[in-house]
Formats: sequence, structure tokens, C-alpha cells
Amino acid sequence: MREMLTGGPLDVLTGDYLAELTMLILGRDRLKDPARGYAKTFLRQLEECLGIARERGVKVVANAGGLNPGGLADAVRELAARLGVDVRVAHVEGDDLGSRFPDALTANAYLGGAGIAACLRAGADVVVTGRVTDAALVTGPAAAHFGWGSGDHDQLAGAVVAGHILECGTQATGGNYAFFAGRSPSELRRPGFPLAEIHEDGSSVITKHDGTGGFVDIGTVTAQLLYETSGARYAGPDVTARLDTVTLTQEGPDRVRVSGVRGEAPPPALKVGLNRLGGFRNEVVFVLTGLDVEAKADLVRAQVEDALGRAKSPPEEVRWELVRTDRADAPSEETASALLRLVVRDPRQDPVGRTLSGAAIELALGSYPGFHVTAPPGKGAPYGVFDAAYVERGTVDHVAVLPGGERHPVESRGDTLVLEDLDRPPLPPPLPPGPTRRAPLGLVAGARSGDKGGDANVGVWARTDDAWRWLAHELTVERFRELVPEAAELTVVRHVLPNLRALNFVVVGILGAGVASQARFDPQAKGLGEWLRARHVDVPAALLEATEPMTGPTLEPTEVLP
Repeated sequence: MREMLTGGPLDVLTGDYLAELTMLILGRDRLKDPARGYAKTFLRQLEECLGIARERGVKVVANAGGLNPGGLADAVRELAARLGVDVRVAHVEGDDLGSRFPDALTANAYLGGAGIAACLRAGADVVVTGRVTDAALVTGPAAAHFGWGSGDHDQLAGAVVAGHILECGTQATGGNYAFFAGRSPSELRRPGFPLAEIHEDGSSVITKHDGTGGFVDIGTVTAQLLYETSGARYAGPDVTARLDTVTLTQEGPDRVRVSGVRGEAPPPALKVGLNRLGGFRNEVVFVLTGLDVEAKADLVRAQVEDALGRAKSPPEEVRWELVRTDRADAPSEETASALLRLVVRDPRQDPVGRTLSGAAIELALGSYPGFHVTAPPGKGAPYGVFDAAYVERGTVDHVAVLPGGERHPVESRGDTLVLEDLDRPPLPPPLPPGPTRRAPLGLVAGARSGDKGGDANVGVWARTDDAWRWLAHELTVERFRELVPEAAELTVVRHVLPNLRALNFVVVGILGAGVASQARFDPQAKGLGEWLRARHVDVPAALLEATEPMTGPTLEPTEVLP
């Protein structure tokens, strides 16, 4: 926060504190103390930076209010009074729909930016919200500044795209970037945070403060655009942004212009994120060293399952996974060892706690040679289940609580969403036949993956026109399933985004009931795209030999806004 405030000019500082998993954590906090439920980190940051923001005239907008935005607003006022900083604080509420979903630990509608805009227009210096969309932290300030109304779909859509690029911080400035290996370690050690220069027509320039680490180019922006999205339509409460209309242009070092974004009316319903406690889980990892790894795994698996089967209350779900990290003739014990992971779940705590501990640890002197575990199993921890519901937007009381305490209802728009059928984007002509080499897909394509509830998305993009011509025809749904066997029996949907030279795959249900349920080794699918890039395919030799620098898609010249 300090770096953003002191590193260069800034009008509004935004902060996104609410992942799906965060809402579950805040819900458990609120069970212990009803006065909690907001991100305390935000207050610690403000203690150091509130005075700087006020001196520089920078507005602060954050969704750190979580489940208790009113409580956080009061805490900010108390902090400001203690620091002697004169600020006007407002908050946005109405997203909490717990009364409609009494079986959920948290139930929060994803609100748009209109409440934030109302607070800023009323003179607020700090605005805190509960569950709003990540992009609302940008659409709200932009709408307040430029005077956009609810019908300014193209402008709002441009701000949504800018907000989506900013929402994950340094993922737009070289963090988690597929092609990081060609960069200097000193450049990537501490990437600076991105910022968006937004224009009245909704276009923007993504950049960062001078002198900060990392870099901004078409590749980093493309990667973040594809993150946690699906098809061409990116629907939200403010507007439906058309990702198939986004044009990216490299304007100069660390400056990427985002233009041409078209918008449509938002859907008539609001998404509601639901977190429930799903039960209890526990795990134990057995270390299998040296020879006969498979036989050792078979032995301990049979012993544990026999012990669990004889228990008074065996766990409801038992899952095993053998990870072959071992090497032959290894130079160290660690590299000579494989890991056998046992995960158990049950609605009750005892079967995953005491029962598992007894079954696993009592074998210590009577199982495979070299028996040991990475850590003994504990009591078992609760896990969450994420689900989504939808409610009519007119039934949600979206309220801006202004700096003076006035409650300003945010009008619910009565737009009727009319979706025209999108033309199926044409694929580029395939590359002419030629020699190929077996090589990792990632040598010619980047990827970024993430989670949306129980689904995962994998965005894959090419850096050159020729690579795009090959990728668009090579990486079909069938080929994707071959390369990612976990998806073989799941629904996989492929979306084509030619402007970005990208394909976006949505893998339905691969994450079970969401990140908090920890249904797989990588519960948020963060590494799924990198696994895909590491799979070997027949790549045209010409692509592997090419040394073209990364450039943007071939575009018509565009006017650069001053």
C-alpha cells in the first residue's frame, strides 16, 4: 500500500481482499465473535498509510469489509481519530443474504460498483464494502469520476476488463507468468503492483509505477485476462463485458493499452456465493524410501484399510495417492523417497482424528521397512463447501451508507438482458504440413489456470501468429482430455478468443465442492495450466526454431488517447 501511494501519481487505491476461501475463513471468525468478520490486515495497512493517502488526495476503496462492512467502517473511523487524520468514511452493504440461506455459514450476493460510486460522489475518502465483484472496485470509482450511467455499457465493460486485470495484483506485472524463465531474477524478485489509467471512453492503459520490479507486456496482460474466466461473455452485476472484443496494444515499455471492449446489459440475476461447513478432513503422508516402493505402498494401504474397517466409527471417505518423487540410485535419502498420501473425510470429527491416528501410527513398528510419516495426523480440521445460487437483482437491498450516515438505496436496474447469438469465431488457417518434434506444449504456448467454485479454467495463448495457427487446430477438447487425464470423464468446454490468440478451457467439476473442500492435490487448479504446458506433443519444428520476440496480434492502427 505504501509503495502504491508513494511511487507515483494515483487517484484511487483499490484493494481486493475476498477470495471464495476468505469468505469461509471470515465466517468461522464471525462464529467466534459476531463483531469480527472483516479483514484486519486492511486496518494494519491503513495505520501506516492513511495519512499519506489523505495528504496526496488519494481515495481508498476496498472490499475488506467482508461479512461486516459497517464494523470495518467504524474501525476505520476510530483509527483515523487516533491518528488525527480527518477522513470521510462510507461503506456499502446489502450483500449479506444469510436469512435466505439459513443452512449456509455465509451467503453473499456479488454486488456491482454503483454503491461505491454513490459513496464517492458523496465525498467519501475511504469506502469499504462487503462482497462486491473484484471489478466493482474499479467500475465504481470510474463511474463516479466520469459520470457514467447504468446504460453506458461499453464504458463500464472497459472498466470491468481493467478491474479484472488489476484484481490479482502482480499477476499482471510478471508474477506467476508462464514465460518468466527468460527474465532476470532481479526483475522478478519483487514485482510492482499494476495500475490502470482509465479514459472516459472506457479504454485504459495497464502500467506500473516507475522503478518498481516486474514488467507489463501483452503476455502478462493476456495471462491475467484469461484467469478465472470462461467464454466470450464475462457477466457481472454492472455489465456483461465481451472479452472477444478486447484489443491489446503495446504502447511502450511497461504500457499496454486495452481498447475496443464492447458491453451488453448485465444479467437480471445476481450470483450468490454460499459457503457451508462440509465436515472434517485429515491426512497423513507415508514416506516410502528406496526399493520396492509399489509393494511398500500396497502393504501399508492394506494394513490401514484393515484397521479402519475394524474401527467403531470408520471415516466415510478414504482416498490414497502415490506420488513417485523417488529416483534410482539417488544421491540423498529425500530424493530416494516417494510419498503415499492418505486423505480421509467424514461429517464427524472422531473418525478422521482419533480413528485415523490409531490406524496409521500404531503401524510404526510393524509395517514396511523404513516406515515413517512426514507428520503425525492431528485431530482433523473442518472443511468447507462452496456453491453458487442466483437471486433476482431487484430483491437485493444494495445500500450505500454515506459519510454522514445517510442510507442511500442503490437503484436496481430493470434492464432486460437480450443476448444475441455470438458468431463462432473463425479459426486461422492451419500451418502447412512440415516436420515436427516431440516437445513440451509450453515451449510455444503460455497458460494460466484457476478456480471458480468446483470448476477450473485453463487459458492457453500463443505468442506469435504462426503459433496461434497451430494451437487453434491442435488443442481441441479431445486433445485437452488426452493431455489432462483427470478431465477425461468430465465436461470440458473450449472457448476461442482470436483477438487474444487464446483458447479458454472450462473443466466442470474437477475441483469437487470448491477450494475449501480440498478435493484434489492442487485444490485451486493453480498449477493445472503448467502441467498442461509440460505435456509433450508433436510441435512443428519451425515453431521451435523460431526466435521471434513476443508481439501482439496483428491489429489495425489505433488512436492513442492523450
